[in-house]
Order: sequence, then structure tokens, then C-alpha cells
Amino acid sequence: MKLLYVFDAYCGWSYGFAPTLAEIARRHPELPAEVVSGGLFTDARRVPIREFGYVQGSNAKISELTGVRFGDAYQRLIADGSFVMDSEAAALGMAALRAAAPDRAVDLAAAMQEAFYLDGLSLSDPATYRRIAEAAGLDAEAVVTALRSPATRAAAEADFRRSRELGVDGFPTLLALDGQRSAVLARGHATADQVDRLLADIR
Repeated sequence: MKLLYVFDAYCGWSYGFAPTLAEIARRHPELPAEVVSGGLFTDARRVPIREFGYVQGSNAKISELTGVRFGDAYQRLIADGSFVMDSEAAALGMAALRAAAPDRAVDLAAAMQEAFYLDGLSLSDPATYRRIAEAAGLDAEAVVTALRSPATRAAAEADFRRSRELGVDGFPTLLALDGQRSAVLARGHATADQVDRLLADIR
């Protein structure tokens, strides 16, 4: 059995779920965890953030339920309203980081979200990935170079395709996979204890 985490780096609920995922990974080192990017802000949804009028209210709810903090730099992005969240660019970044350290994908996904939701950094900017890679002790130059590679684009596109094939229509979604069987452990919000109970039921 393994865990499959489908998230979007620009999804506030995915950001709120990150501490839960980290705790689940800590409790269950025997379960490999794979991270796949979803496509929340693509095509017609790739517009200035001001067009999503629910963001501030949603963030307040996320903070209330999960305890995560939204940083001042991010709050300034929201107030300005012109920033465009691009999930394709974020998926490229996730794929490049994941290729550099596949066994650290959970931590790297969390680092991407902290870069945006705490530090207000764009996940379309190669400099953001250089910073994340350096902080993680990875080869930053290799990660930045990988952002432009056909293999990375193919991996990001495969993530979107896999998310659709699994029937995931909301982020975050945490699945348990066992051969051809899959079970939903969390969708949107859950505590580590709630996930543990579901894991116990399917084992």
C-alpha cells in the first residue's frame, strides 16, 4: 500500500492540509507517499486573483480549521489583486523538485506552498525554485534547468492526466492505493487521527 496525494500548489486548502500530511508521513514511514499536481488554475481560470472574490473569506476559514498562517507578503498580493495563479507553472516546479528528490516530495510540496502563502513568491518564477532547492540542499542549478526540459513538462502533464483518471475533482485529495484498489482518506480537510482511522479500516 502507498499514499497518493493530489494537491494544487495554489490551493489554499492544500496549504492548510500540509501539516496533516506531514504528520501522517511521520506516523507511517512504512507507507511511500507520492505527490501529484492537480490543475486548479489553468486555461480560463488563469486570471488575476482579484477575480476570485472568495479568497480572503476562504483563507480565514482555512486558518481557523487548520492553524496555518498566511504571511504578510502573500496578503499584499491579495490586496493588489493583479497576481495570476498558474497551476501549469506550479506543476512544472513540483515535477522538477520531485525529480531531484523523489523521496522528499511531501516536504518539497509544502515548501512550495510556504513560498507562496508565507513569502508571496510566484510559483512561475525560476528564482523561487532556486531558493527552495537551496534550502533543501538540492542542486539548485539542476532544478532550475529542469523547469525548461521536455521531460519535466511531460511529467507535469502526466500529473494532470492521472488526477483526472483517478476521478479527483477537488484538492487536496489523499488516497490509499493498494494494487488496483484505491480508497479516499481525505478530501479538503481532515485531521491525522481521522486519516489514521480510515487507514486502519482498510488495512
